[in-house]
Amino acid sequence: MLNPNLFPFLLGLAAFLFTVGAMGVLIRRNPIVVFMCIELMLNAANVALVAYGRFLNSEEGQIFAFMVIVVAAAEVVVGLALITQIFRLGRELDVDDLSEMKE
Repeated sequence: MLNPNLFPFLLGLAAFLFTVGAMGVLIRRNPIVVFMCIELMLNAANVALVAYGRFLNSEEGQIFAFMVIVVAAAEVVVGLALITQIFRLGRELDVDDLSEMKE
């Protein structure tokens, strides 16, 4: 069981990490940095899920965190494949210019 005094700290840490990731997605223009910020947001959700699971003395938080990790891995594979293909075509790696998927 999680120490009740540590639980608000972990939720604050998750909120801070999620906020930093969201600001990175909104501000940055490089798609690789945007993907890293999305991963930071997903990891913040994992911290919150595991903290709730430990606080409630349950394993569901860890199971959901594992599912989030699986989805994040699939997202990284597809995203990096798209970025690699765009780089091979010689196009500029800018999120604003890449919003349209045409050559």
